[in-house]
Amino acid sequence: MQSLALIENWPVPTAAAAVVRADGTVLGTRGPTAHRFPLASVTKPLAAYAALVAYEEGAIELDEPAGPEGSTVRHLLAHTSGLAFDEHRTTSAPGTRRLYSNAGFEVLGDHIAKAADIPFAEYLRQAVLEPLGMTATTMDGSPAKDGVSTVDDLVRFAAEVQAPRLLDPRTVAEAMTVQYPGTKGVLPGYGHQNPNDWGLGFEIRDHKSPHWTGSSSSPRTFGHFGQSGTFLWADPAAGVACVALTDRAFGPWAAEVWPPFTDAVLAEI
Repeated sequence: MQSLALIENWPVPTAAAAVVRADGTVLGTRGPTAHRFPLASVTKPLAAYAALVAYEEGAIELDEPAGPEGSTVRHLLAHTSGLAFDEHRTTSAPGTRRLYSNAGFEVLGDHIAKAADIPFAEYLRQAVLEPLGMTATTMDGSPAKDGVSTVDDLVRFAAEVQAPRLLDPRTVAEAMTVQYPGTKGVLPGYGHQNPNDWGLGFEIRDHKSPHWTGSSSSPRTFGHFGQSGTFLWADPAAGVACVALTDRAFGPWAAEVWPPFTDAVLAEI
């Protein structure tokens, strides 16, 4: 895919990207796809997928109490628990605001570790990484931000979220459905959004503006970006997903080059 060559013009030391269909067919790659990059918040969809496996295995329930008083597993996954961004303190009542929270995912990881009686990093490995053959991916630390992976590995995950094998498709469909519709909040790096729609661990594009995906991305597009200059999106309308990893922190450069890159990818499909 010629559109992937655009990453060579990005102002970053190293970049790699790939586009994959739901059946796992890789339509194109660019850059060192076996290079391990820090994922930052692109760790969250992996952690969320492990949480959904825990739900299907009966270790947890989505609507059981977890986190601050009145909060549930669902609230934690949907960034509506009321926990602050990076602190374990409550700033609002559960379900009232979309407060993007690393702390919430850390509480979620602890909750699952306790329920499954296994460290969360090991649960993630057994539940998601190993079955998908993601042998170069690790998460040593916070389930909110400490994943390290490769484009080759994330292509496997991007195929999985489009055509689930580890989970019932109905569970994944719910994860990509807006939770607590109409909730407003801040999308990190892009300011206030009303509404600021999220599913269970995955951001849903809908009609947000500005946004890190493309102007031609469908409203059903879901995914995540990370402060380490990384993103993964899947567009059900186009039938493809895209992964791009870099080693430069997110900033104005990313907001400038990511949307036209995504539009070029979609135009080529």
